[in-house]
Amino acid sequence: MKCRLWPLLAALALVCGLLSGCWQEAPPPEQESLTPIPSGAEEPEEEAPRAILPEVFALPYAPDQTLDPITCPDGMQQTVSSLLYEGLFRLNESLEPEPWLCESYAYDAAGSVYTLTLRAGVTFSDGSPLTAADVKASLDRARSSDRYRRRLAQVSAVSAAGGTVTVTLSGPNTGFAALLDIPIVKSGTEQAAVPTGTGPYLFSAAGGDAYLVSNQSWWRGGGQPVDRIALTEAADRDTMLYRFTSHDVQLITADLTGTAPISATGNVSYQDAATTVLQYLGCNTGRAPLDNAALRRALYLGFNRTYVVSAFLSGHGDAAQFPVSPRSPLYPAALEERYARDAFTAALAASGYVPERTLTLLVNQENSFKVSVAEYLAQTLTDAGVPVAVTALPWEAYSAALVAGNFDLFYGEVKLTADWDLTALLSTGGSLNYGGWANPQTDQLLAACLSAGDRAAALETLCAHLRSQAPLLPICFKSTSVLLQTDVVEGLTPTMAEPFYNLTGCTIHLRED
Repeated sequence: MKCRLWPLLAALALVCGLLSGCWQEAPPPEQESLTPIPSGAEEPEEEAPRAILPEVFALPYAPDQTLDPITCPDGMQQTVSSLLYEGLFRLNESLEPEPWLCESYAYDAAGSVYTLTLRAGVTFSDGSPLTAADVKASLDRARSSDRYRRRLAQVSAVSAAGGTVTVTLSGPNTGFAALLDIPIVKSGTEQAAVPTGTGPYLFSAAGGDAYLVSNQSWWRGGGQPVDRIALTEAADRDTMLYRFTSHDVQLITADLTGTAPISATGNVSYQDAATTVLQYLGCNTGRAPLDNAALRRALYLGFNRTYVVSAFLSGHGDAAQFPVSPRSPLYPAALEERYARDAFTAALAASGYVPERTLTLLVNQENSFKVSVAEYLAQTLTDAGVPVAVTALPWEAYSAALVAGNFDLFYGEVKLTADWDLTALLSTGGSLNYGGWANPQTDQLLAACLSAGDRAAALETLCAHLRSQAPLLPICFKSTSVLLQTDVVEGLTPTMAEPFYNLTGCTIHLRED
């Protein structure tokens, strides 16, 4: 999604615009200040704001923080590091893995072993060749890192020999390639503030100024839109925003519906990228009345998800009826049911539900967007005869209540892995299964998805089962956003992990003196 925001409007607007999904218009001028337009005359068109092109394209950067892609902080450091490092695979706009530093791979289902063949001729920015030992070292570090530990929990061993890397898993996973977009750094340089990578740019601090310079030995053979990218110091988030609004830097990334959303005034555009971040309504399936599958199924039909995304997330997301992103080719679109109030009312009546008490819906109070969505969902259910009251709690109290099961419903958010393994969320005893769902058929279908040769068919079967049982009610998948100074970058297509995903296909416009 691409949008242009003109002067005096925030990149995602004023708070009321954010929550209502529409812009707040300025009050009209006093009547006597208006000049009548003669009959038949054309009203003059408002001149579009003139783009402010920079002399040098610049990104924000924190010089006192590492650019190691395994351990660097989220945000601006990751944006810079995405131009320095590459993974065995990369996720495209549909969240599907594409071979990158890995040329090909084979999967042995009997032993749950992946054999990855590295692309020939790839070198690091210092001219040294990429080796299997480098890949093994990076994957071993990632397995113990905060950022990647959970996604690589299934890895039991990594070995390297010649031009191949072998990854042994503790169990089947035919979608494991989607987890290997982990950046690779040259072994032995991990402790440097800027480890050596294979990416399209390399870091330089020659002359005392930090900047990125085009990597002339990049295996893709060139095509970088500019030879040099300046790195402008920004010690923290506030400084980063100041640098952006004052045009010192031309691009930042942001979660525009997060706990601390940002706004940027001026001639600013944004582009959204799909993510694996699911927002959903969780059900306490262990106590009445939500132990009734027919009632949960009725609630599943009760929400206009497209409206939720538009009105409360300002369009920064994709409505979803299943815990798989609608951007993915694995999403079972054929199973979707068109929202209809009558269908919801009929299903609710058929469930046999009789209100005996007001249900509690928990939500984290620190995120105003989630609170607004939760209040809308609660009001929708209350209006339909299912009384629900929202309880907004600070994060620690909210988390404790989920673990203790002290709720009927909760508005939750989880970052799923791109292999769409839902085990932690829905399996019996799963670490994220706060609703206490325990169903042998669900467990069997989850396992079948991990071992399936036809993953689309296996996920469709699982989702059909989830639609009938409704242990949780998916609402949407959030987007992440790239904010740009308007007209500076043309043709950019960001993805969840790579703001410059199609780097060689974009153009950066600079001021010509």
